[in-house]
Amino acid sequence: MRNLHFCPQSVEELDLLASEPDRGVIETLGHFDGDILVAGAGGKMGFHLSLMLRRALDILGSGRRVFAVSRFGSEESRKPFDDAGIAVLPADLCEPRDLANLPDADTVFFLAGKKFGTAGASDELRRFNEEMPARFAERFASASVVAMSTGCVYPFVGPESGGSREVDPAEPSGDYAISCLGRERAFLEASERYGTQLALVRLNYSVDLRYGVLVDLATRILSGEPVDLTTGYFNCIWQGDAVRHMIRALDLAAPFPQADILNVTGSRVLSVREVAEQLGALLNLVVEFTGEESETAWLNDASRAHGLFGAPKISEDTLIEWVAEWCGHGRPLLGKPTCFEVRDGHF
Repeated sequence: MRNLHFCPQSVEELDLLASEPDRGVIETLGHFDGDILVAGAGGKMGFHLSLMLRRALDILGSGRRVFAVSRFGSEESRKPFDDAGIAVLPADLCEPRDLANLPDADTVFFLAGKKFGTAGASDELRRFNEEMPARFAERFASASVVAMSTGCVYPFVGPESGGSREVDPAEPSGDYAISCLGRERAFLEASERYGTQLALVRLNYSVDLRYGVLVDLATRILSGEPVDLTTGYFNCIWQGDAVRHMIRALDLAAPFPQADILNVTGSRVLSVREVAEQLGALLNLVVEFTGEESETAWLNDASRAHGLFGAPKISEDTLIEWVAEWCGHGRPLLGKPTCFEVRDGHF
């Protein structure tokens, strides 16, 4: 295990730390046989998930393959996967022929979907986040499936609540959240029809130093922009911990109606104002604010995941320090804001 007290100094170090499997991940993967397929591997979490799977299987001495499925529009986007020994499968999951041509896999992680640039595009959201997942779930009905979802399917809650729990009813706000609940239902319906082993993971918000809510705040402070307080509270989790919990959710997968729902996020509800002031102090900058905190936000309580799999290895305070160092030194960013401050569900 690498030293967890020091911020990664490069993208290479970041990738290694965020993809390092622990004993729990290795034990979980040892409970399953056959190849593993990661759908939507070209997204922000896909490489670290695929790489952690590959590294864990190598430790197990397994010949099982990891397939990374995405459009992969350039050689540059697929190179890290190729270099790591991950089998790259360029495919458009919305195309029936591409979906049919994918290899069978005993274990599947589904990360595909669309969020940004979809305001007012309900048909596009339905196509990417409901219709395509329904076809995918049918194609891999015999696999054990962990499907990514979002805490946005819950209603807004106050910070004093500690966040929404898995037993709380979904009340999606806006077209995006509605389509995400539709994606969950697509997988649940397939599980009911075919007996698919299924776990749904509701994530709020992953941070890998190049993107995430903390990066959004740090970049605004560095550019001299005021920090909007309208959405005044949030959760976040180190990407390596989010990936570990997602893999371990395989042990919870079961057919409908026992199909599992698991919140994945950090240990605390964070205040935007307090975190921004912390980042400002670390960056030696004065923070300007605009707006006033609303009484509610999208917040998740992930105590169940922490009880099952252990608390995140990287605390929120450590993440804040790392993001300040990473952004303060001008290291690479993905340039993909989370838009966490959006409250009407239109992205």
